Amino acid sequence: MALDLLVIGSGPGGYVAAIRGAQLGMKVGIVEKAELGGVCLNWGCIPTKALLKSAQVFDYINHASNYGISVKDASADFGAVVKRSRDVADGMSKGIQFLMKKNKIEVHTGFGKLIGKGKVEVDNNGKKSILDAKHIVLATGARERELPHLKIDKKKVIGYHEALVLPNLPKSMIIVGSGAIGSEFAYFYNAMGTDVTLVEFLPNIVPNEDVDVSKALEKEFKKQGIKVMTSSSVEKVDTSGKDCKVSIKTAKGMEEMSAEIVLSAVGVQTNIEGIGLETMGIKTEKGKVVVDDFYQTNVPGVYAIGDIVDGPALAHVASAEGIICIEKIAGENPEPLDYGNIPGCTYCSPEIASVGYTEAKAKEAGYELKIGKFPFSASGKASAAGAKEGFVKVIFDAKYGEFLGAHMIGMNVTEMIAEVVAARKLETTGHEIIKTVHPHPTMSEAVMEAAAAAYGEVIHL
Repeated sequence: MALDLLVIGSGPGGYVAAIRGAQLGMKVGIVEKAELGGVCLNWGCIPTKALLKSAQVFDYINHASNYGISVKDASADFGAVVKRSRDVADGMSKGIQFLMKKNKIEVHTGFGKLIGKGKVEVDNNGKKSILDAKHIVLATGARERELPHLKIDKKKVIGYHEALVLPNLPKSMIIVGSGAIGSEFAYFYNAMGTDVTLVEFLPNIVPNEDVDVSKALEKEFKKQGIKVMTSSSVEKVDTSGKDCKVSIKTAKGMEEMSAEIVLSAVGVQTNIEGIGLETMGIKTEKGKVVVDDFYQTNVPGVYAIGDIVDGPALAHVASAEGIICIEKIAGENPEPLDYGNIPGCTYCSPEIASVGYTEAKAKEAGYELKIGKFPFSASGKASAAGAKEGFVKVIFDAKYGEFLGAHMIGMNVTEMIAEVVAARKLETTGHEIIKTVHPHPTMSEAVMEAAAAAYGEVIHL
């Protein structure tokens, strides 16, 4: 019997789309070649956060005297830290198995490939079967991108997958790329005791963030003992010796460095090979599947969501796209996703969270701006927590008070950004934020105080 909906890929886009389909009364199947939950749950977002928590706890213990507590001879068991991370990921993947059963979704293990209208072949280690479905959603995600001169051998030159499960803590590591993945691993390995160098091709680390945030993170990283090299590129890695010999091109010329491990964190590339796009004549552009506002491809009955379509390669984006796509198929009337209001988070320490325009982008777009900044050094809660580094920066349109963007760096700011996302969704103005009573003492007061600073009404600065 044909399915109403078949989803290929069970990451945060795929499994969410499948569950929403089941909720809306569809007979649903999902195809997955590896573990349920995809990269995010098994080899990305979730296990990295578990590692980062261990690093943060170790950091706290090493600085316990700052809080009037004496701890002697604390040491980290790297193997146990990695095991905890894997256990957290396994628990989450089991949770997805439970959700599949609860929602009566058929799970088909194997590699899914479009072979004709409404038909998908599933290859499970050579054992092939064919599934029929009225609607097929492609949610095959992405994998780490490999640079031609930085080949991942999984031993000395590694990607994020290997970085999660190294057998021993390396003495030294060069991390290439300072986006979320690179910066999170830089914090983790440095906190655990590795000598870390972070290399970024662009002039600022976390280059998608507001420049003020990038500069603040670089300052904090240097304080923590991480060597930061911007406007630099790794040109060559020689892995023939005991350590990697790395040639880095800087503004001043070539620099030779050595490290036990080189971690390539230069972004991701889409998994669109071998899934039958050519067979079906599905349009792609620059390695992405072309879709409309509701994720329909140029071929009726075939849809694509997540990392394989244009837009930020983020788990929460894939989930939102999946829900919108399925609701449209089901004849509901969903709003298209507003890609200008997607929060981005980086979970190093201090954390980074942002949404909307950076100051530079807002100026480029022709807005006249009102900008407010509130440092956590002026926050009572931050002082009490011993986390005074960082700030909240908010950007408003001077003419109409539109909330154009917010940029945060500090403890727990990834938990604070949703306030701004909701405020922007509701078209809230700067004055309305100022008049929204925030609880005291909290870190979140900094959003109100920063808004007040933009309008010359700040109390605590």
